[in-house]
Amino acid sequence: MFPLTEENKHVAQLLLSTGTCPRCIFRFCGVDFHAPYKLSYEELLGELQKFLETEKDELILEVPNPPSKKIRLQELEVGIDGIDNLSQNGEGRVSVIEDGSTASKNSNLNVCNVCLGILQEFCEKEFIKKVCQKVEASGFEFTNLVFSVSFPPQLSVRECWPFLECHIQMEHSTLGGTRTNGKAFCGSPNPNFLKFEYVNPCWTSDLKNCKHAAWLLVKQEMGKQSLSLGRNDIIQLKEAYKWITHPLFSEELGVPIDGKSLFEVSVIFAHPETVEDCHFLRAVCPDCFKPAKNKQSVFTRMAVMKALNQIKEEDFRKQFPCPPNSPKAVCTVLEIECAHGAVFVAGRYNKYSRNLPQTPWIIDGERKLESSVGELICDHLLTEFKAESFNFSSSGREDVDVRTLGNGRPFAIELVNPHRVHFTSQEIKELQQKINNASNKIQVRDLQLVTREAIGHMKEGEEEKTKTYSALIWTNKTIQRKDIEFLNDIKDLKIDQKTPLRVLHRRPLAVRTRIIHSMETCYVDEHHFRLYLKTQAGTYIKEFVHGDFGRTKPNIGSLMNVTADILELDVESVDVDWPPALDD
Repeated sequence: MFPLTEENKHVAQLLLSTGTCPRCIFRFCGVDFHAPYKLSYEELLGELQKFLETEKDELILEVPNPPSKKIRLQELEVGIDGIDNLSQNGEGRVSVIEDGSTASKNSNLNVCNVCLGILQEFCEKEFIKKVCQKVEASGFEFTNLVFSVSFPPQLSVRECWPFLECHIQMEHSTLGGTRTNGKAFCGSPNPNFLKFEYVNPCWTSDLKNCKHAAWLLVKQEMGKQSLSLGRNDIIQLKEAYKWITHPLFSEELGVPIDGKSLFEVSVIFAHPETVEDCHFLRAVCPDCFKPAKNKQSVFTRMAVMKALNQIKEEDFRKQFPCPPNSPKAVCTVLEIECAHGAVFVAGRYNKYSRNLPQTPWIIDGERKLESSVGELICDHLLTEFKAESFNFSSSGREDVDVRTLGNGRPFAIELVNPHRVHFTSQEIKELQQKINNASNKIQVRDLQLVTREAIGHMKEGEEEKTKTYSALIWTNKTIQRKDIEFLNDIKDLKIDQKTPLRVLHRRPLAVRTRIIHSMETCYVDEHHFRLYLKTQAGTYIKEFVHGDFGRTKPNIGSLMNVTADILELDVESVDVDWPPALDD
């Protein structure tokens, strides 16, 4: 069943005669069900022509300085040149007699003056197949996908005019007595004459409201014909494009379209021929177009929309032809991109080397050591997941000369744009073993796939967690067992730590209060003892031992009245119950 009704004929005829494609006509007539859009372009055009064949009414549009005689549509050279002639002057209009013969003359190979061919060539199966070939050649692993498009910003400018024209046509189709700008129509039952003094469509400073206000006027006029239209009944271009293309993509690739999918296929369109459509907006609204470092052009979609929200109706009509000129060519496809959202891998690592940083150690642009904990783990993950890059994070960090023992330190890795994402638990175990066999400096346990949200558990209350350390301490004075035993009795000692000198280049200067929950000593010899500490996370252990020139108070040196220094430090446990432990 054809979706347009008799009340739509005037609107459809005007849009078609000025170079608008059938699908855009459906959009501006409020056709909100999918099936008509999915027909092939040839079928749509044929059905629309058939629908308009019975339309014999004559629509006369007068200009402020009318021509000496009426110009009939049959006498015009209709086509791209004819449309250009009609639309060069946004203020003047010629009179038009409409009949069914105009459709075939006007639209066979014409590029739509609103969507610039988006709803013509780029909705057909041939184009969808080309995109799908690119997707299949990309090598990504996926079970569903989200399809996104980026349209040229000038489409926002071109989409303004049909709202205005639709309103005028609905005024024309209304029975006699309706007033336009204070001028009454002839009182005949079906007037053919319309005084074309531009109807102010309640253009406000907000383009969205403008569209809604214009459509509310249409709704009001259609209400007189016992019809009902909501203010959101205009179908957006992306919405119509989605209705048409999503089933085609799903059928061609054999997977569903899912807005929550991590795999995204995006198509970026451009239309160089009409790129200057937006330029007049910069002259009228210069504050909307400010250069940005990461943007090649100031005419972004957001900037154009902002300007359209500000421009006055009369300024728009003076600067931009209504209807817009019909282009000679359809849009071009700048890029077809495939990308997969990040996947996350978590686990715990042990570090057995005292010459290995957690992350690459670079000072003044120079790398100091050849590898790091993160790289020893992630290099294998990058290969298996076929990812572009990684981001490594963990629950705290140890210095290059500090070992991490016990159950290890929790870590999480973000793998960016992975091509392979599906692994069995056995494959993950094998990957963990591969990492562990490749180096004696680290070992990994509890390796598993996790969600982005789950990573938050690693950081939750991080400073309230506790960590256990063992340190080998040297003193300048000779000591006996009795000299260190008093440390065993100290509980929940509060210390103030000014940002250590060794990290001041990368941490803000501040005084942080930390708690030493408990200490246990083990005498070694006259100048050495081992100290086991349970502390609040975030405590600088080395500074608690030697004092950092008085920046940490109290400290082991001040408590024992000696000069103390730390020779070795090991992290014995990180008390974060994440990620979940797995069976070996």
